[in-house]
Amino acid sequence: MVDVDDPAPDFTAPLAHDDGEVSPFTLSEHLDEAPVVLAFFPGAFTGVCTSEMNTWESHLDDLDDAGATIYGVSVDTPFALNEFRDVEGISFSIVSDSNKEIIDAYDVEMDFADMGYYGVAKRSIFVLDADGVVQYAWVSDDPGVEPDYEEVIAAAADV
Repeated sequence: MVDVDDPAPDFTAPLAHDDGEVSPFTLSEHLDEAPVVLAFFPGAFTGVCTSEMNTWESHLDDLDDAGATIYGVSVDTPFALNEFRDVEGISFSIVSDSNKEIIDAYDVEMDFADMGYYGVAKRSIFVLDADGVVQYAWVSDDPGVEPDYEEVIAAAADV
């Protein structure tokens, strides 16, 4: 697993953003927005994931005060993620890892074998500095557990 003081794996993937747009996103090209918060979540339109993304939306001012930029990361398609953003009123961008390369690189892949669904992101948070080094990492094996939002914001403020 990627941990504190590790270089964050770089990636290029589709980004769901403003007005339903989709464009390529390369992490290393956005490190000037550091601290960068990557918020991995299992799936759009699911209960806990919707709660988490809405909670991040409600904390955007706090993240801004910390100088941080947040990106969600999910294996959903960018089109589904834009619909999710639209329906839920989420203003920050979400990276589509539909090919599952990012969750593999960060070693945060999990399965819901009892439901026959494989290869989703573990709920996890990585805070990166401007050099792309992980300054904070939190990974849950329980998809029903949300992160400690205040702790993540404080970690971002310390970067």
